Amino acid sequence: MNYNVVYAQMGRGKMERTVAFALAGIAGTVAKLAYDACLFNSQNFGFVKLPDECTTGSSIMPHKKNPDVFELIRARMNRLQALPQEVVLIMNNLPCGYFRDLQELKEVFIPAFDQLIDCLHMTTYIIEKMKVNEHLLDDTRYDLMFSVEEVNRLAAEGMPFRDAYKKVGLDIEAGKFRPVKEIHHTHAGSIGNLCNQEVAERMLQTWQRFGFDRVAEAEQKLLQSTR
Repeated sequence: MNYNVVYAQMGRGKMERTVAFALAGIAGTVAKLAYDACLFNSQNFGFVKLPDECTTGSSIMPHKKNPDVFELIRARMNRLQALPQEVVLIMNNLPCGYFRDLQELKEVFIPAFDQLIDCLHMTTYIIEKMKVNEHLLDDTRYDLMFSVEEVNRLAAEGMPFRDAYKKVGLDIEAGKFRPVKEIHHTHAGSIGNLCNQEVAERMLQTWQRFGFDRVAEAEQKLLQSTR
C-alpha cells in the first residue's frame, strides 16, 4: 500500500471473491455428500442408515424417518455456492475508488464462514454415527457391478483383454455370469487402499508451512499494542 495506492484500492473485493470461490467449492462437495446420503438412506436403496437423532418423523406415516438434517445441510450448502456470484454482482459495475456498495459484501461474506463450519460439524457428526449396510452386495441385483473385476481377473491370468471382455459379456447375456465378490484392490486411493493416513499427514505438513502461529502471534501483539 505504501508503493501503489491505486492497486490497493483496486484490490477491494478481490480477496473476498477468491475466498468465496473456495468456500463455494467446499460447499459443493458437502451438498453432494448430503444429497447422496439422503438418496442412499431411502428405502429404494438402503445403502446406509442415518442416526435416529438426525432424522424426524412424518406427520402421518409412523414408519418414516425424514433425513431433515442432511436436507437442511444440502440447502444451506447450495445457497452458499451462490456467494461468489453475489460478490461479483456487487463489485462488477463499480469504477475505481471506494464506494459504500462494498459494505454490502460483509453482510453476505462474513456469515458464510460460520455457516460452512456449522454444516461441516454436523456432517462429521452424522457420518460418525451412520451405519453402512455391509451385506448389501449379497443381493443378486448388484452382481453386474463385478463384471469389470471378472474381466481384469481373466486378463491377469493370461487371457487377452478383448477375449476376456467378450467372454464375460457372453456369460452375462446367457445368464451364466457368477461374480467373485471378494475384491482386493491395492492401487493407492482404491477401495482396499484408501491411504487416508498418508493424505492426512501430507495435509498437515502443507498446513504447517503456512506458519499460522506467526500470524496469531503478530495478531496478539497488535491487539496488545492498541490497549
